[in-house]
Amino acid sequence: MLGLLTFIIIFGILVVVHEFGHFYFAKKSGILVREFAIGMGPKIFSHVDKEGTLYTIRILPLGGYVRMAGWGDDKTEIKTGTPASLTLNDAGLVKRINLSSHKVDPTSLPMNVTSYDLEDKLTISGLVIDESKTYQVDHDATIVEEDGTEIRIAPLDVQYQNASIWGRLITNFAGPMNNFILGIVVFILFVFLQGGAADPTSNHVRVVDNGAAARAGIKTDDQILQVGKYPVKNWNDLSEAVLKSTKGFKKHQELPIKVKSDGHVKTVAVQPKKVGNRYALGVKTALKTGLKDKLLGGFKMAADGALIIVVALKNLITGFSLDKLGGPVAMYQMSNQAAQNGLESVLYLMAMLSINLGIFNLIPIPALDGGKILMNVIEAIRRKPIKRETETYITLAGVAIMFVLMVAVTWNDIMRAFF
Repeated sequence: MLGLLTFIIIFGILVVVHEFGHFYFAKKSGILVREFAIGMGPKIFSHVDKEGTLYTIRILPLGGYVRMAGWGDDKTEIKTGTPASLTLNDAGLVKRINLSSHKVDPTSLPMNVTSYDLEDKLTISGLVIDESKTYQVDHDATIVEEDGTEIRIAPLDVQYQNASIWGRLITNFAGPMNNFILGIVVFILFVFLQGGAADPTSNHVRVVDNGAAARAGIKTDDQILQVGKYPVKNWNDLSEAVLKSTKGFKKHQELPIKVKSDGHVKTVAVQPKKVGNRYALGVKTALKTGLKDKLLGGFKMAADGALIIVVALKNLITGFSLDKLGGPVAMYQMSNQAAQNGLESVLYLMAMLSINLGIFNLIPIPALDGGKILMNVIEAIRRKPIKRETETYITLAGVAIMFVLMVAVTWNDIMRAFF
């Protein structure tokens, strides 16, 4: 249960933070944000701000989404013959189109819709008591969708395509940018929580409770001077010395380690623990505890994490394999393991996943933010907009590719986890 809760929290925070980036810069760029939702499924809370944006909390705690006018698959479709009720303002303009049976306005005008244009001409036509009529629609009118969600209509002047190139580009980049910012903030929090930033330049160590070094009498802040016959001056020396000294090691074999503790140098016998194909002493790097060190340590961990992800992405491209990818099932497994290891592990996982999400979304594939950014750049170079139909077809192709890939990755995760 704790693993599932951890997964929901991590996944939810990553997605909501990502979508908030798109939301904030879309508004700054003059794009109408029709809805900002936390969660999925039926809504349990809603609020409309003065600009007409609907904020909702939905029942399934699985991420969230942002609906921008004219962005992606955000469209208003009314089938011919659909019953609707129109609410008019004092000027005779339609200020509300109700397609739902959940929100009934007794003063509204019933109509069976035959045609509409809610983007350019702002009109709606239909049969009112067997008589065909056309009404002008107010620019800021709302439409109540069949599920009861009431949002603004999307005239062309407030749609995504009408924003400046720079506005669209920063709106698309803002999602990944927010994930990078979140990753850095969480890594800084991780560093503060563990008491400082790792200091790989030192041969001082922190001892893991009940580890091999602790059982041999080595204490936190002791200096390891030598492992076997190999001298140690820093963490890299220590790792290499343990690796070289344990080649051909047998079970229960002991390793001589020279240690400086409380000003005294002594040699202790340590029985390393085998972890996978390597042996571990049960020690961690020393910490730098200054405020500046902690802040810089968080940035360095974020940079190191990003480098690891980029290298992994490069290896995936040069040698593609589904086993190198992970979907929701793999993410749940990692969340479950992190929850068992404590808060520090959860924070580390969240930071790495956030940076990973940011980098992945910048891949120039249609349907991803990177694909949209690439189209923005092409448009800027051409100095004329890409046809909306062309952009839609490209995006749909990208969605199809990503859907097939996600299904394949999820199936592969399930097979690895349970079979």
